[in-house]
Amino acid sequence: MNHQDSALKHIDQWLVRGWLSQLDRAFAHFLLTQDAQANEAVLWAGALLSRQLEQGEVFLDLEKLSRQPGLTLAIPGHEVRRSGNETVFAEVAILQAYTLQHWKQALADSPLISLGGGNTPLVLDGHRLYLRRYWQYQQILNASIQSRLQPIRSELPDDLILQLNSLFKDNAEQPDWQKIACALALRSRFAIITGGPGTGKTTTLTKLLALLIQLSESNTGSTRKLKVLLAAPTGKAAARVSESISQALAKLTVDDAIKQLIPKSASTLHRLLGSRQGTRQFIHHRNNPLVADIVIIDEASMIDLEMMAALLDALPETAQLILLGDKDQLASVEAGAVMGDLCRGADNQAYDPPTLNWIAQTAGVALAESDLKGSAINQQTVMLRFSHRFGEHSGIGQLARAVNAGEALKAQAILNDTATYQDLNRLLLEDPGDSRLKQLIKANGNPHQRQGYRYFLDVILQQRPDAGEQFNQWAKQVLDAFDTFQVLCAVRMGPWGVEVLNQRIEQWLFSDYKLAPTALSGLKQGERDDPFARSHRLDRWYEGRPVMVTRNDYNLGLMNGDIGITLYDFNGKLRVAFPDTGDEMAIRWISPMRLPDVETAFAMTVHKSQGSEFNHVALILPETLSPVLTRELVYTGITRAKAHFTLLESQADVFNQAVLATCK
Repeated sequence: MNHQDSALKHIDQWLVRGWLSQLDRAFAHFLLTQDAQANEAVLWAGALLSRQLEQGEVFLDLEKLSRQPGLTLAIPGHEVRRSGNETVFAEVAILQAYTLQHWKQALADSPLISLGGGNTPLVLDGHRLYLRRYWQYQQILNASIQSRLQPIRSELPDDLILQLNSLFKDNAEQPDWQKIACALALRSRFAIITGGPGTGKTTTLTKLLALLIQLSESNTGSTRKLKVLLAAPTGKAAARVSESISQALAKLTVDDAIKQLIPKSASTLHRLLGSRQGTRQFIHHRNNPLVADIVIIDEASMIDLEMMAALLDALPETAQLILLGDKDQLASVEAGAVMGDLCRGADNQAYDPPTLNWIAQTAGVALAESDLKGSAINQQTVMLRFSHRFGEHSGIGQLARAVNAGEALKAQAILNDTATYQDLNRLLLEDPGDSRLKQLIKANGNPHQRQGYRYFLDVILQQRPDAGEQFNQWAKQVLDAFDTFQVLCAVRMGPWGVEVLNQRIEQWLFSDYKLAPTALSGLKQGERDDPFARSHRLDRWYEGRPVMVTRNDYNLGLMNGDIGITLYDFNGKLRVAFPDTGDEMAIRWISPMRLPDVETAFAMTVHKSQGSEFNHVALILPETLSPVLTRELVYTGITRAKAHFTLLESQADVFNQAVLATCK
């Protein structure tokens, strides 16, 4: 057996174990078709790189792989050598024969791999192995950000410094990181403002925009108004930031003329760049850039490397880019944890002397010099630390901080102390049909209490208007009511996954819940009493069904992640009501027959919940740990809750294990 056959045999064994996918195996075979003499290291590297891409990593770290192959690849059971696990250990140990030098030498000799030049399918950059297109995305990102990091101002006008201090004069936190964030963003064409929920990212942004507009208008001879673009990765996130800016503007103490220039609505990134249907390309790119002076992206942690590269490629060289988001949230579903990578080291406050001098000069804040050396990006990054939403008595806030720090025992103690933290609840479920879960799902209450889905269904039935012109207002109330509660899952499949739970929740909600008779016209008496007969007759569509769009639909203007509620409209026809991101009071009514790419959304994955907030969140953990169940996922699930959080477990120790597991 030659070395190629040996590598392919082991790759097939990994495929059987579930450690590699058919796609990973196919990519290794593709490399062999491109180079019949490809050595076993190249075949292994190709399969493992493909696997990392599926796991959200845009490169294969050969240094880490050579030291800890099982940990790097998140192979379950690799770390323990004991009876019953010997085979697992041995198969992972196959890779331990490859040292870093061995990997690099074997890959450097391959015609399939270059150091960046040419058109090879793979690129070796230091100890990182990339697919060429992801390497190119990384180069676009690096070059665009580096070009914007250099300070463009050595000082600010005195009147702007006065305005900066005036806008933050009521802030009690010390040091005032919101003011520092504005000061740094006024220095260069790039800035990151990161922080957890309720730390004031949008408030800070609104004040920053007022300062940037004032600075532009104070420039001698400047008569052109700033062109400011605001976007977010999903329609839900765009709607949220639009609402938050409107609220912040109401409290902003600046001239109305400046307020008028601050954008009040956000678009999705796809709409901003102009998606071309059926392709990965956009209307705006390097040769047809956006028309913008300032581009702001909210919920930047949700952006993958390919999308970020497309955005940066479409930015004019003179445009300022401001990114907002929570660096500790889950990374994007697609490959590339861009926000987390850019914010690495942000916790350390590692500002160099020129940055410290600028902060002191403009914001009047004296920060101590750090012993740590911060990167150039760190100099333009500010982490907001004071939560205005979750104070010291907030269980949600305390739990989120403990989970984020990986303090499993502390997190357990907080969860168990429901007497002190009345916004927390915890249930250890016996099985998916546990009556306590059913009771939670069907709970009723007002929007400020811990409730389930019964509240939003009551709004449908009890507040249905008679007049057609009031249906938009009613649909908006239904959508708002649905946002008061959400079931979140870590996984899609299995008894505790999205698919099974959505079916179970449907049964629980509608088994004893009768819809309004007016909604049942044309149905037989037996069908009126059986919601599932109704749903099958209507192709599983029924009033009250929440649906999430699973694929961008540019004809309808709906994006992946948008949520609508199925309702009978003023003509008595079943339609799905979606909020209009361009007008917070407007509703778009769309026929279910035009929505092939949707799924029921009583339960959704934590990934899909990013960019959203709910009054009460119930997070369900599966019975066993999986690669997706990490600290970041649990933290993201917790921080989707505004007032109440319930943890639902099927096994007592899974929460602990998840808090100790990190994808960073």
